[in-house]
Amino acid sequence: MRYLPLTADDRGLMLAKIGVDHIDDLFANVPADALLASAPDLPSAKGELAVERIMGGLAAKNVAASSVPFFVGAGAYKHHVPATVDHLIQRSEFLTSYTPYQPEIAQGTLQYLYEFQTQVALLTGMDVANASMYDGSTGTGEAVLMAHRVTRRGKAVLSGGLHPHYAGVVRTLSQMGGHTVDALPADVTASEDIVARIDADTSCVVVQTPDVFGNLRDLTAIAEAAHKAGALLIAVFTEAVSLGLVMPPGAMGADIVVGEGQSIGNALTYGGPYVGLFAARQKYVRQMPGRLCGQTVDAQGDRGFVLTLSTREQHIRREKATSNICTNSGLCVLAFTIHMALLGEKGLRRLALLNHANAVKLADLLAEVPGVEVLQRSFFNEFTLRVPGNAAALTERLAARGILGGVPYARLAPGSGHDDLLIVASTEVNTDEDRAAYAAALKELA
Repeated sequence: MRYLPLTADDRGLMLAKIGVDHIDDLFANVPADALLASAPDLPSAKGELAVERIMGGLAAKNVAASSVPFFVGAGAYKHHVPATVDHLIQRSEFLTSYTPYQPEIAQGTLQYLYEFQTQVALLTGMDVANASMYDGSTGTGEAVLMAHRVTRRGKAVLSGGLHPHYAGVVRTLSQMGGHTVDALPADVTASEDIVARIDADTSCVVVQTPDVFGNLRDLTAIAEAAHKAGALLIAVFTEAVSLGLVMPPGAMGADIVVGEGQSIGNALTYGGPYVGLFAARQKYVRQMPGRLCGQTVDAQGDRGFVLTLSTREQHIRREKATSNICTNSGLCVLAFTIHMALLGEKGLRRLALLNHANAVKLADLLAEVPGVEVLQRSFFNEFTLRVPGNAAALTERLAARGILGGVPYARLAPGSGHDDLLIVASTEVNTDEDRAAYAAALKELA
């Protein structure tokens, strides 16, 4: 029996209080084609077995990432996650825990957050990392707000190689804060002159490497130009495994490094939950959003862990908070930390080398397909194809052949005019047979 605590009179009073006549008026800004005119046509009552069959039939309409050759990336990547990771994170003391609101009784949680922070700092080449963000995109938005606080300026310059969804988050947060965003047009081959866009109002320059098209970028000159103008360099990555092989952003002069950690320990899971990585120079630690765990000793001299900084609005006054959207994605962080510990420094490098080698093999095969052009000379495990005609239509035809062949750039940035660009990723899960099947199908369909 449904429990409806409010009467019709109660609802009428609330609608009158906020100045609308009907509850539908609250959805006036939602496009009409996104609203259901009536309730979905579902059976009113079924037994459990029947429901399982119905739902199983619906789920079977999806093409699972592990069921076909899979070359989709652009911010979310399919990697092998060792069974040990899932086994350990499902221990009851981890699986049932939430974020450490009672840090004095959550020493285990605080310890793995501390170890996670250490791993992220080493991975990015930075001094200090926090206990994670929602995901890479919101971490990027928070990094821009942090740069505004540090420099007391309000203009962010976004590279044309930044993932369009990440740029969208920055725009949304900037709009709410009255800040300026100077976003460069799509930069397919990393040839933009971003230094020319830096001026006295610029608080930060945001550059992704490997960028959304797969280009590996040397950030050194951009960092020098930003620092000369009193601005910060924010380095972004969407593929954490790349840091096992390429120079860390900290070594190229980045002041803040943010990115997505899904690739390590976490599955695709239809887009989340994921884990945002956030690291910075020590001198900016007090402007970092989120939580930061530290190591100390108690009165008896025994090692312990504490929530050292937590400048979130749940903990301090809202107007003093450095963030009101951040959290630490606890279980995802733990999965990342365990997988990193299993890999170790040498294992991560071997994994990264395998990713790169597989991507090179795939690029070489696809470059031989008539009419198809590989646009990058240097890349990690992802590159962009220029294909004849519409890339979105091509991916549909490839899917019909049982090949998930990449992400059309136009899907990330509708109306950008790059309808013939297809972003392709290859990781350690792809076999020679997968690559051969992709090349053969592309040769027939392109």
